[in-house]
Amino acid sequence: MLHPSKLPHIGTTIFTVMNHLAKKYDAINLSQGFPDFSPDRKLIDLVTKAMYSGYNQYAPMAGNMELREAIAKKYDVLYKSSYHPETEITVTAGATQAIFCAISAFVKPGDEVIIFRPAYDCYEPAIALNGGKAISITLDGPEYQVNWNSVKEAINDRTKMIVINTPQNPIGTIFSDKDLMQLQALTKDTNIIVLSDEVYEHIVFDGAIHQSVCLFPDLKARSFVAASFGKTFHNTGWKVGYCCAPKVLMDAFRKVHQFNVFCINHPTQKALADYLEEPSHYMELSGFYQKKRDLFLDLIKPSRFRFTPSKGTYFQLLDYSAITQEGDVDLAKRLVKEKQLASIPLSVFYNKDINNKVLRFCFAKTDDTLKRAADIINTI
Repeated sequence: MLHPSKLPHIGTTIFTVMNHLAKKYDAINLSQGFPDFSPDRKLIDLVTKAMYSGYNQYAPMAGNMELREAIAKKYDVLYKSSYHPETEITVTAGATQAIFCAISAFVKPGDEVIIFRPAYDCYEPAIALNGGKAISITLDGPEYQVNWNSVKEAINDRTKMIVINTPQNPIGTIFSDKDLMQLQALTKDTNIIVLSDEVYEHIVFDGAIHQSVCLFPDLKARSFVAASFGKTFHNTGWKVGYCCAPKVLMDAFRKVHQFNVFCINHPTQKALADYLEEPSHYMELSGFYQKKRDLFLDLIKPSRFRFTPSKGTYFQLLDYSAITQEGDVDLAKRLVKEKQLASIPLSVFYNKDINNKVLRFCFAKTDDTLKRAADIINTI
């Protein structure tokens, strides 16, 4: 007897598909969001030091206390906002696990969760697994701005949570302070929880300032912040992130977290705690990636692709409507096979058939990789 899946419509992710094709055809891989360069050797050495110093057994369930204290200090330095390291910060197995635990802690069958499309692909499956219903609000290109009147119309007595992502993967936009103030006004005097995915908080461009929910008092009181060290320190394979929230929310979060993974790799936590003692390790990241964005866009100026420069993240959307009318999935696969260049089709981040003729490229790569990729792009 076959047992039906709780996620019957979920298949192999496009990231797995494109990475497989990239390896098969020896393609330059600008699809999945990971750097092709190494983390700081100092950070790697700190992990080794932690191992030799005895940090090889279980960490505390909520995370190494030195790391939680370092995270709390970071929020104070950057945002003049406080999270108590004992009760309001939990270290997680990447931001995806933080997002899953926050949703699982509160979403029940029949609850509705508002998400913005195109959306990172882990939100809706977590909602569905907990019996909730994702209510999608589509952001239209090329600006992909939120229509807050649409959000207001979508809110009802079944709305349990609103998930936001800024800077936003896959589209590279950022929320303004006005966006956050409108979200704060819409959720004020409600029981709605906000889950803010801020994994690219340190990668914003052109002098913009990241607008965290913790900067807005009423929002902070109802919000989870999910964050990632992997995106910040070029070590996505370490899978270390964290979650911040007021104690009343974090208490429920930890009830899920302790039976989901219990605790996270201990020596990496100790190493990250020591590494965070120097704020320049994350404060200079925006400038680092803006140089890569600018290099990539300058290199592809001769191409037939159209683009609006990414405002944050390390992803850039390229519009191919002047080149071909074929579907973005078909084009992405063809470019791997014929041009040895891997990207991600934007349509996979929606919940409906759509072909806005856009591909997403990751520019978290060495300058040489970006130059070789641009040479290919300019021939398309």
